[in-house]
Formats: sequence, structure tokens, C-alpha cells
Amino acid sequence: MTAVDLPAVPRVLIAEADPWSRDLLKQVLLNVRCDARLDLCGDGQEAMDLLSAKPYDLIIVDWELPGIDGLSVLRAVRQRKRNPLQPFILLSARNDSASVREALPLAPTAYLTKPLNMEGLTQRLQGLLLDAGQEVSCEVPALAPGMSLWSFLERRREIADGAPLLTDVQLAVKRSLNPEGLDLKLLEEELRTDPQVTAVLIAAANSAAQHHGDGVQTLSQALHRLGTGQSMNLILGLTLKRSARLSDPALADYAERYWELSLHTAEYGRTLARLLDLDQERCYCAGLLHRLGDLALLRCLQEWKQAGGELDDQEEIGDALERFGAAYGSALRTRWRMPLELRELIASSYQLGGGVYSREALVMNLATQLARLTEHEGIEELARSKTARLLKIGLPELTRLRKG
Repeated sequence: MTAVDLPAVPRVLIAEADPWSRDLLKQVLLNVRCDARLDLCGDGQEAMDLLSAKPYDLIIVDWELPGIDGLSVLRAVRQRKRNPLQPFILLSARNDSASVREALPLAPTAYLTKPLNMEGLTQRLQGLLLDAGQEVSCEVPALAPGMSLWSFLERRREIADGAPLLTDVQLAVKRSLNPEGLDLKLLEEELRTDPQVTAVLIAAANSAAQHHGDGVQTLSQALHRLGTGQSMNLILGLTLKRSARLSDPALADYAERYWELSLHTAEYGRTLARLLDLDQERCYCAGLLHRLGDLALLRCLQEWKQAGGELDDQEEIGDALERFGAAYGSALRTRWRMPLELRELIASSYQLGGGVYSREALVMNLATQLARLTEHEGIEELARSKTARLLKIGLPELTRLRKG
């Protein structure tokens, strides 16, 4: 089946158990056909139900679906004896010859092994969904009539894509490549200051498809759990999303300030953790992510403007951040299923709960207070605070930290 045979707007089914891989496939496909009508699901039975209810122009299914596996879905599609054959891309972590021989008699349009070759997948989709030389452009959906900024932000809170990218991730990947492939250590050094990349990789590494053993709480752990191929796919997939970068100068300026605050908190957290013989990288990560909600909100404000909404002045941006920033962060950490221990460490950056405090929680609370001090503010009061006293960190140590 060629693109000539397809309707003006193709309907596509994507069935993939892992939510992060599913979202990646969605972004790659929309990058090829932004107007495609997509149905997404995470198990074989739901895929079968959707196939029974709707006609699809392209089906993308992972072999390792729970319940009814992807090969069985392919078999059911082929039993309908459609002519020409319905385009069907089968994805699988199985690259052994026996698995390939099992799938080939069912004539998948493509059999792609994981981690996916994104360039190869994109070319396949272009061949199936576009005529030669065809380009499809899509306008940003307009706001609903009468929609207020506050209603928009309230609705976006539960579906926000997270923070904008604050580093050049494509350049970072390029710098981390060597003749043997992707060097994870180099990649970590290139990306360790980006909150969005760090948060997404940690969340993906803790998803059900990847989970085994202890939860992942740092970028280094996430990269090694996911491996080179999946890490690179997820990182580059972030660049395909709408508003991946902030183009509005006022919003970008706010993002720069929150990013700088996050970096200072992260560095203070790591230094304090090293001083007290605690987990340095976990404290660094918590500091880096503690303003993720504010950054995500700024990205949603840009989407508001792109959809035709007005954002009049700096005061309105500040009001939105004060009203929704913390809630966005909490919603993201919950929806992305960040490990509870990491969430609690991030929460301690804002305030300490009742009861017994862990030393790492105290470190993050103190690191955040240090990062917020201006150059004209003294640290004597901070040295007298409950947090500093519990950690036994005095004025001399805080002074050295500030100067360092």
C-alpha cells in the first residue's frame, strides 16, 4: 500500500505497553503526519477492540503486549484477507532469527527491532503516509471561545508535557558519540543540567517495562537502566514535541532564572551531601528538579500564546507561576511516577514536614535556602536556622559554601 492509496487524513493505531515508548512513537508519527488521527493503547485486547470498531490505514504494534501479544494481533489482521494487505509495523525486542521466521509468514509491512532506529522508522512512515515530495503543515489548535488563561492552565496541569529543553540535546548526543557508539558517561555530563531530560529519563527508567530491582533516582542510573539506544531515542524524541523550546523572550527570561536557581540548589545539595557523606547525585538531582513545575508552566504559557491567547505583562506571568507552579510540579511527579523517595526529597526543598527528617531532606532544605539568598543577604540567620543546627552546619561552613 502506498501513500497514494491513503485517505487525506490517515487513521493510525499505536499499541505499545510502555507509556514512554508509546509517546515516542506518537511524536515520531506526528512529526511525519501532524494531521494523523491517532488511537493509542497499551495492551493487546484493547488493540483488538479498536481494530474491530474502526478502520485503520496503518497499525503499529509491539510484539510484547500484555494479554494478546502483537504477533497474535497481526495474525488476526491477516486473517481478514484484506487486499491489498493492511500496512502493519511489528515492533519487537526480539532480534533472533527464530522470531523473525515466525513473523515473516504473516507479512508485516516492517519488522523493526528495539531499540528503534529512529531515522529508519521515520523513513518507513514517510513512505507509508506521504506522497513523494509531499509536506503536511498543521496549525496550532485555536482556544475554545471564552477560554480564560486560568481555565487553560487548570486543564493543562494534568496533561502538560513538562519543562522546555534548556540544553541543545541534539548537539549533546552528537558530542557523546564515538566510533564504538554512544558513550553514556559523556552523555550524562552533557545533559546533567537539563531538568526535562533528567525527569523524563528517570520516569522512563522506572516504568513497568523497564522496572527491575531498586527504583532509579538519578540521571546516571536512568541512562544505564535504559541503555544507549532507548536513551538516545527518548532524548531526541523530546525535540519533536510542540514548544520543546521557549521562543517568547519574556517566558525564556523567566525560564533562565528558574533554571539558574535549580542549578545553584543542585550544586549546593551535592556539596552539602559530600560534606556529610550522603548520596551526592540524588541530592543534585532533587535540586535540579525542584522547579520542574514552574518550567512546565512557562511552557504551557507559550502554548497559550501560540493558540491565540493574550499574555499582557510580567505581572500576569508572575501570578500564573505563583498560582500554579507548585501544583504543576506535583502533578508531573505523580503522573510520571517518580520514585516516592525522590519526590519526598524534592518536597523537602520547599518545606519540612512533621516528624523525623532524613539528613538528605535537611540537606535539600538548606541547599534551597542557600540558593535563594541574594548576594546582599547575610547568612548568619541561616546558620541559626533549625535545619542548619540539625545538620550541625555552622557559619564557617556556610560561608565557605557561599564563596565556593
